[in-house]
This record gives sequence, C-alpha cells and structure tokens, in this order.
Amino acid sequence: MRKVASVDEMRGLGRFIATKTKAGDLIVLSGSLGAGKTALTQGIGAGLGITGITSPTFVISRVHKGKTPLIHVDAYRLLGNENSTFEFDDLDLDTGRESAITVIEWGRQVGARFGDDFLEILIEFGASDDERNVKAISHGKRWEGFTL
Repeated sequence: MRKVASVDEMRGLGRFIATKTKAGDLIVLSGSLGAGKTALTQGIGAGLGITGITSPTFVISRVHKGKTPLIHVDAYRLLGNENSTFEFDDLDLDTGRESAITVIEWGRQVGARFGDDFLEILIEFGASDDERNVKAISHGKRWEGFTL
C-alpha cells in the first residue's frame, strides 16, 4: 500500500504507472466517489503525453489520442448490479483495446471479464481530507511483481 498526500501526488503516481504500461494493458480503478480515480487517470494520460482528461461519467467512455491511445471508461452507470451483461464491445469505440491503454473507473466488477491480465488499483480515503491509501493488485502474469 502507498500513501498519497495530494491530488498532485496522485497524478504523479499515475505518471509512474504509465511508464510501466504497454498497448493492450487494462487498469481497473476502484474507490469511493471523490477518491481520486480520475486524478490517477489524468496522471496516466500525462505519462502518455495526453492532456485534457476529465471524468467520462456522463459520456461513459472517451478515447484520448496519443502515441499510445488511452481509453477511459466509467463503468458506474453501466453496472446496475452484479448480473449486468456489460461487455467492452458494447461501447462501440473506434479504437481497439489491443492498441491502447484502457482505464476503467468503477471497474472492480468487470476487470476479470476482459481476461486474466489486468492491474487493479484500490483507492481509499486516508487520515486527512487529501490523503489516500492506494493499493495495487496484480491479476495474471503481465502485472506479476508490480508495486507502487
């Protein structure tokens, strides 16, 4: 687990994660509303040379163009319950997962639907208003041994 003291530090953590990514990677973010999922995604985007990332809550997904594109999905409204039939192809994106880094906010329920290899990031509120506790959980061989 890693303690993050500010929004800027959360973005810095995202930039670090971006240095470890490659096309086809899936990163699943979980945490309460306001925990820092979008800030972490902004950092991942910055690490990929992408700016202008905002929460896709109302549009559900966005594709940000870059050397390696970033697909940013907010699964909150797609997952009404555990029995949701949401599939990634339902988003009808013009960029395939295999050629992009995909980040799914509120994706804890769906990560395993997309294969065995993904990185799960849990963000929890810490002792102060700005502090967060961030934990990485590796799923599959791709992320084996990854630490924050």
